[in-house]
Amino acid sequence: MNSPETPFVLRDDADGVATLTLNRPNARNALSQGMLRALRERLREIAADETARVVVIAGAGPAFCAGHDLKELRAADYDESYTEALFGECAEVMQAIVRLPKPVIAQVHGIATAAGAQLVASCDLAVAADDARFATPGVNIGLFCSTPMVALSRNVAHKHALQMLLTGDLIDAATAFRFGLVNELAPAAELAARTAALARQIATKSPLTLAIGKEAYYRQAELPLADAYDYTRRVMVDNLKAQDAREGIGAFVEKRPPVWCGR
Repeated sequence: MNSPETPFVLRDDADGVATLTLNRPNARNALSQGMLRALRERLREIAADETARVVVIAGAGPAFCAGHDLKELRAADYDESYTEALFGECAEVMQAIVRLPKPVIAQVHGIATAAGAQLVASCDLAVAADDARFATPGVNIGLFCSTPMVALSRNVAHKHALQMLLTGDLIDAATAFRFGLVNELAPAAELAARTAALARQIATKSPLTLAIGKEAYYRQAELPLADAYDYTRRVMVDNLKAQDAREGIGAFVEKRPPVWCGR
């Protein structure tokens, strides 16, 4: 448990990128209720902060995130009201990441297991150290990773998701990349720099366009094909009304850098 003076989630801002660092290193950043509430609050703050264009989620210490805090679960004697609240708050955080009108990148080192793997899968992009490992190991302890399954099954092919869920085995970073769980691998010493470079690249885009595109991506993915085209056609028509779209097209035609206004 963190002391009152030690925040569960640290925030650092630079170049339009807000980095949120899970800060329970001695517990391998397990998602206690305190951690989940702190992460949800930081995401709420960033949603309203126009200076933050991209978010990076990282972990302090030897691991990215080891999932739910099993010691906390046991200490609560598996009380149903507690577990209902815990898993509900976790689902809120994962959905807040998807709904955030700014891209979110997971910077993964060490392990990302159970709800930690769920957190990686919930982020829009993920960069992993080449020695990172991933698992949904709940099946090994009699607690199937049912809520992590939601994000995982929306990121990787069904057979890959079921392989992870049914065996509980750790997979290496190369396998996670092959499965599509992460976008890019980097040597551990270069992980932060590679993630920051990707985040800064995205942060140079129009914040309005990023918000429009991210929302449209997740909405169309749940629609039948014809409905997806109807929806995205309207998104593009409306997008063209934005000053940033007209500025971007003008800048391209005039062969100059665009100047975004976010409108």
